[in-house]
Amino acid sequence: MTSRRTFTAACVAGALAPALSWAQAGYPKGPVKMVVPYAAGGATDIIARTLGDKLTARWSQPVVIENKPGAGTTLAASQLARMAADGQTLYMTTSAHTIAGSIYSKLDFDPVKDFSPISLVAKVPLVLVVRPGLAATNLKEFIALAKKEQSALSFASPGNGTAQHLAGEMFNTAVQARTTHVPYRGDAPAITDLLGGSVDAMYATLTVVLPYIASGKLRAIALANDKRVQKVPNIPTFAEAGLDKFEAATWFGVLAPARIAAPLSERISQDIKAIIAQPDMQAKLIDLGAEIVANSPAEFRSFMDEEAQKWKKIVATSGATVN
Repeated sequence: MTSRRTFTAACVAGALAPALSWAQAGYPKGPVKMVVPYAAGGATDIIARTLGDKLTARWSQPVVIENKPGAGTTLAASQLARMAADGQTLYMTTSAHTIAGSIYSKLDFDPVKDFSPISLVAKVPLVLVVRPGLAATNLKEFIALAKKEQSALSFASPGNGTAQHLAGEMFNTAVQARTTHVPYRGDAPAITDLLGGSVDAMYATLTVVLPYIASGKLRAIALANDKRVQKVPNIPTFAEAGLDKFEAATWFGVLAPARIAAPLSERISQDIKAIIAQPDMQAKLIDLGAEIVANSPAEFRSFMDEEAQKWKKIVATSGATVN
């Protein structure tokens, strides 16, 4: 019996050895490109470059960051979907990727089926912030104001179809209000007008507004997350403040073109996980207001499926569109 078990184990090991050897020793074969669908300098770019530097050291091959902004991340995604699934090209993207399938009427790729999840690096929850002069210091008061003022109360976003926009529509549905969406071309002009009082509120990526919350220039009302985050432990979640199941985040994850070999996908995922576990990398992400994840390809796939369904429902309910 023992010899039979030994023989079976040897056969299994022998069958797996070529794949494991190829995935561990044969990769990468040269420089690796990591595409970011945003301009340089933003949170996605910062995380990609920090991760890329550490992967460069780990792999002894350069990881080159290539910024390809445009069309709400769909320009880069369309190109990535057609690239070779050999691990030499990776894609660092955000929640906009899973929103795209619902908000755009025509896409030449499938945001879920045409990509292989590698690892969800981190999530940065959206936070409802308001201009200091607004007559709302907590969520209960903001909801009351939204119902009273209706369309006169406005919220900014970095663009139509973004998580920040859809979070506002989700709020309108949840509390039966009609606050007005004001889209901008990016976070910077939206925040400028919010600080100036031209708009009343914003469901902002926490990273972007941390300095303004710390200085008191913006008032934080609630986090759209299932728990508080380490960077700002004093900001309550929406659930704690009285609105259950209100969660929305900008997440940062690494994808590859579909059909990448499973052993290679797992290898890259494990390398990313090892890097995220490093104290300096954790400190960097926490400083950005992030919730650290670093999960497996299967876990990331499940997360993406849930995200796609959530945003699809919100888009359908709100009637949100992208011109």
